[in-house]
Amino acid sequence: MSKKVLELLAAQFPGAVLETHSQFGDDTAVLDPAVWRDAALFLRNDPRTQMNMFVDLTAVDYLWRGDVPRFEVVCHLRSLERNHRIRIKARVGDEEGNGAEIDSIVPVWKGANWFERECYDLLGIVFKGHPDLRRILMYPEFEGHPLRKDYPANRIQPLIPFRDVPNTGKLPPFGPDEGMSFGRQSHDFALRGPGASIDGDEAASNGKSHGIGAGALEERS
Repeated sequence: MSKKVLELLAAQFPGAVLETHSQFGDDTAVLDPAVWRDAALFLRNDPRTQMNMFVDLTAVDYLWRGDVPRFEVVCHLRSLERNHRIRIKARVGDEEGNGAEIDSIVPVWKGANWFERECYDLLGIVFKGHPDLRRILMYPEFEGHPLRKDYPANRIQPLIPFRDVPNTGKLPPFGPDEGMSFGRQSHDFALRGPGASIDGDEAASNGKSHGIGAGALEERS
């Protein structure tokens, strides 16, 4: 049935389905980036396909192949009603990584939001029309995209000033009763060695004495 979905997609977008294959049981269509969002809408809305479940989105850097476009954006979709799944791909970006842009599919499946942000953060893929396209794993001042094949493994990032913000004990999205404190005092176990025990008050004081936490970087510099 998944192969039938690829046939429907090719009929709906003649000339925009660049290739299809079913390697290792994964029925895949490579699309022209210009129809990326329209194809997503078709796959979700057409009663013959009903791809109503967004599963995953990622990207791959094929710098080593020397091909242009350099990146492949990959999306996995599933239909809960019809019990079929497909994978769609689109290729973007030149050899230098410029022009790596494609329409966001967040307006189609809201679950794609953080997946697209991750691709933007780590590979530099720009998703046009994304409601909040900013880094999600690296900090805002981070330079470059660490999962690109030409990102130097030994690159040193610039130092940034310590952020003097309120409530550094528990930064958002954690509330006062959630998550771990920013200092991560429980790491003090590693400093004391295996088998050591420590209570919460002692952990807090030792965290300061050992320089654990963001403030320690400022004190040492």
